Amino acid sequence: MIIIVMGVSGSGKTTIGKMLAESLHWDFHDADSFHSPDNIEKMRRGIPLDDNDRIPWLQSLQIAITNWLQEKRNVVLACSALKASYRQFLVLDSDVKLVYLQGTFELIQTRLQKRENHFMNIDLLTSQFASLEEPDNVILVDISQSPQVIVEVIRKVIGI
Repeated sequence: MIIIVMGVSGSGKTTIGKMLAESLHWDFHDADSFHSPDNIEKMRRGIPLDDNDRIPWLQSLQIAITNWLQEKRNVVLACSALKASYRQFLVLDSDVKLVYLQGTFELIQTRLQKRENHFMNIDLLTSQFASLEEPDNVILVDISQSPQVIVEVIRKVIGI
């Protein structure tokens, strides 16, 4: 099974993803590591990525997910997956589950202001919320809860 933990930057994808993977003894991957150096530099400079920037990134993620499914590996993937078209690219099978970490702009902005050593420029949060197409038929988790509670909720809803 592949669990994609999605949401805007600062929603807790990496933190929750790592905790969930550790609790399940699964592999963890961060979709940020699939970005090209050019994309990372754009984000560092506060330049929003467009669909042309994201297509090669999404293709790399799709290949990884296909391989994990073929290898029957259990993986938690932290990935923004902001648009429905991006999620369609990634949810290749019924064994791919989406978990949406939902929070308010104000809460996430506060989190980003406290973050250190991350390439994501806080100014991009507005563009991320503008690009976000909230998903239907996913596991929706309110991020105002503690990370431990969020992981417990995800495990309970998925049944693992």
